[in-house]
Amino acid sequence: MSTKRNKEDRVLSVRNLNISFETTAGTIHAIRGVRMDLFKGETIAIVGESGSGKSVTVKTIMGILASNGKIESGSIKYTYTNEQGQKETVDMTKLSQKQIRYRFNGKHIAMVFQDPMTSLDPTMTIGRQIMEPMILHDHLSKEAAASKTCDLLKEVGIDDPVKRFKEYPHQLSGGMRQRVVIAIALACDPDILICDEPTTALDVTIQAKILELIKKIQNEKNISVIYITHDLGVVAKVADYVDVMYAGRIVEKGQIDEVFYDPRHPYTWGLLASMPDTDTDSKRLFAIPGTPPNLFDEVVGDAFAPRNPYALKIDYEAEPPMFDVGGQHRVASWLCDPRAPKVEMPEQLVERLAKMKKEAAQYDAGKF
Repeated sequence: MSTKRNKEDRVLSVRNLNISFETTAGTIHAIRGVRMDLFKGETIAIVGESGSGKSVTVKTIMGILASNGKIESGSIKYTYTNEQGQKETVDMTKLSQKQIRYRFNGKHIAMVFQDPMTSLDPTMTIGRQIMEPMILHDHLSKEAAASKTCDLLKEVGIDDPVKRFKEYPHQLSGGMRQRVVIAIALACDPDILICDEPTTALDVTIQAKILELIKKIQNEKNISVIYITHDLGVVAKVADYVDVMYAGRIVEKGQIDEVFYDPRHPYTWGLLASMPDTDTDSKRLFAIPGTPPNLFDEVVGDAFAPRNPYALKIDYEAEPPMFDVGGQHRVASWLCDPRAPKVEMPEQLVERLAKMKKEAAQYDAGKF
């Protein structure tokens, strides 16, 4: 996995992003100061519990934020090669959703959603749905688009593409429908592919094949990928970098080896410890105690403090900054302050991480 980042290869730069939603019950401060970078050809995974802000962040990048959502502050700068062959950087927060959809969605930034049945139009043939973005963005003739569609179907592992071209979504299995969704996303050769829980609705065998497919296409086309997932096992196998989100803020980030095999934030410890493990002797599955904070209220101090067994007095008084703990590893926890008492990772988690590292190495070697 890549470890070097060249500023010239940065395709996405998110800075101090704050997003709120107006509801009948009040204002929800859903995203709080998110900072994120994505570079050419790399994979970033955004992980966290439901409601942590993962999907809201990427939907804002795609220009599909809900109508009651508002970008309070911050920037989302996307660098791409324009039609004149020149590098251009645009702040997506300054564009309307219509402008983003027309200029960038599908052509430069594409998204694979978790449920293929809600992504596909049941009244349109598979072929027509894949052809549509090619005709709209690349101005291909129907004949050229049809030919490229059959090539794409073959590329994503669908046999007899000419036959499938004429079929409707209900005639395909769940795994095949997800492959079609990936084909649609790749139709215009985007720079960035966003995968929002792309394997959630699929069985374990098909999940592995979809992940391998996305990785293969990424390597061939050198595209950048953002994964949103609850499945930390998936992250260990596909990501170069990890951003851990909690209550609308990134609380830990870094290279996969830094975050997964040397986690420093107690929330990351909890996420990793709560992964199901078939080899454990314990009859109970670990769960992080308590519930996420109510984002209708202003968060004072560290949002994770009420659920953190290692919380310090300052956690209830001031929000922790991002501490540099070495390499590209950054952690928003007062426990990383040099003045804080030393807290060791639970021994059970140390053993689990060693096992995960071994499994990831086997996966990379093709033995998984």
